[in-house]
Amino acid sequence: MVWKRGGLVAEVCTEPRARVALLHLDATQPVVLEGTAAFIWDLIDGQRSEQDIFAELEATFEDQSGQMQGQVEDFLASLEAQRLIEAYLGAGL
Repeated sequence: MVWKRGGLVAEVCTEPRARVALLHLDATQPVVLEGTAAFIWDLIDGQRSEQDIFAELEATFEDQSGQMQGQVEDFLASLEAQRLIEAYLGAGL
């Protein structure tokens, strides 16, 4: 699956992009992403598949516990539940 950022999401980030604050315009509380979570956010571009995102994380970070893929899937599902990302239906066209 290819993910893209939600269309109604406001974003503020630090430089370098170590922290990102996100707010869906219908939400009342912002979500602050730091570290690996902010890194994943930067990879969500409407072009990379979930497997592409995982591969980039695996190349950048050590997965000593062997649980990274499941954690990434859970994190993406959490972002989707908060309407911060959505499936990109135009992928592959």
